[in-house]
Amino acid sequence: MSLATIAGHEVHVDEEGFLTEFDEWDEELARQLAANIGIDLGDRHWDAIEFLRSDYAEQGETATLRRVATLGGIPTKELFQLFPKKPAKKAAYIAGLPKPVGCV
Repeated sequence: MSLATIAGHEVHVDEEGFLTEFDEWDEELARQLAANIGIDLGDRHWDAIEFLRSDYAEQGETATLRRVATLGGIPTKELFQLFPKKPAKKAAYIAGLPKPVGCV
């Protein structure tokens, strides 16, 4: 685990750049993380991010794409439009959560 400075915040990250401390995240940081991977956040992005963070707080692990679609109410096809190519990984990155299990 190492320290990185993102959007003026010093945060703990893993070797892939995922935040490792839940409480270091905020919306400003999320906007910068999204910009780093070419995503401009809109309302539906925030719906997914809020679901992911809430679910993580309850479950203790990052939700899978299927869980976001089923319980979060955002269809898989839409998740691929919001977070192109690797939606679970990109959404978790922006939400300040660990990479979901099973993501490469």
